[in-house]
Amino acid sequence: MSKSLQSPASVGLVFVLWIAGLGAAAQFAKISVMFPNLREIYPAAGPEVGLLVSLIGFLGIGLGLFAGLIVARIGFRKLLLAALALGALMSLYQATLPPFAMMLASRFVEGASHLVIVVAAPTLIARLSSDRYRGLAMTLWSTFFGVAFALVAWFGIPLVGAYGLAGLFVAHAIVLLISAAALAVWLPPDRRQQDAGTKLTFQEILLEHKRAYSSPFVSAPAIGWLFYTLTFVSLLTVLPDLVPPEDRAFVAGAMPLAGIVSAMFSGVVILQRLSAVNTVVLGFALAMGTIPFLWSGIGTSWACIVLFGMLGLVQGASFAAVPELNRDTEGQARANGAVAQMGNLGNTLGTPLLLTLLAVFGVSGMIWGVIACYLAGIAAHVLLRRKRRVMLLDV
Repeated sequence: MSKSLQSPASVGLVFVLWIAGLGAAAQFAKISVMFPNLREIYPAAGPEVGLLVSLIGFLGIGLGLFAGLIVARIGFRKLLLAALALGALMSLYQATLPPFAMMLASRFVEGASHLVIVVAAPTLIARLSSDRYRGLAMTLWSTFFGVAFALVAWFGIPLVGAYGLAGLFVAHAIVLLISAAALAVWLPPDRRQQDAGTKLTFQEILLEHKRAYSSPFVSAPAIGWLFYTLTFVSLLTVLPDLVPPEDRAFVAGAMPLAGIVSAMFSGVVILQRLSAVNTVVLGFALAMGTIPFLWSGIGTSWACIVLFGMLGLVQGASFAAVPELNRDTEGQARANGAVAQMGNLGNTLGTPLLLTLLAVFGVSGMIWGVIACYLAGIAAHVLLRRKRRVMLLDV
């Protein structure tokens, strides 16, 4: 497999893999953005309709690292194509708007598709990229969530208005199938894995978790990502209500876009000068620098946007840290699996946590919670970097 992003074929393949990532992120976005429509379709479900959003993430909490292990053993190409096909099949089934219990079951199965895509695709992107352009390629990958949500909001809502919710699900299935077809032609066969015959018993899976999270190389991107995701979705939910009413729509749309622009800037400029880990630490520190403006109420709208711009550095550099710290393909797959696991955990816990702090302690309590997350992210990276240095010195 070519490793040079300077090759037009490799650039195109990275782009197709990113499109596959957009399809994976849309597995969340198609439900989140269209949540009011789903509540109308399943009125009897009551509060349980929220499970349509969160159920896909529950699988990632338990099986994120397991997915990394399986993908590394069975093969990236084989499982990525299967995951894209499975995701398309589930989306086509969802287009029939089945009974609520069956819709929930389809979301659970869709979680397996999502997990494999977000583990296999970034690992392949890192493998394709030369050292010079790997940071840029990984920051492009890091934008997949924000871009997918924006595209679903911009084009999905009019599509649903014209053809109903089924139209959006069918369109999503088509994107996944086109991605699968392109990758089936373009991706070369998998390399044979040395440990492909190793049996993954339950005990072995537990030991792999222990090995992964005790490794300061494999675990560092995931641990930092946990503290990022604890605040990302929750702040997108809470902050628009803290700004003047006339600014809410603008701020809600501008925050994720600021993160996307900042992530790409980090890939083009900052990661050429700083390591990925140092860029993550810088992003957390700069994000904390915007907090006083949220506290004071001076320029709150712009402070929210700048905050997400600074978090964009964390977003882009966290994915770039995976190949920077893990040179072998299997280590990258494990690290991407851990990132998926911690990301799902953070996204699941973050919103309830910040809403609880807001309800009990007010805005100040919520802000202190955000500061604590960013300080913990910085501290984790500093401590893990020291551990890496000690291990390298002991070699």
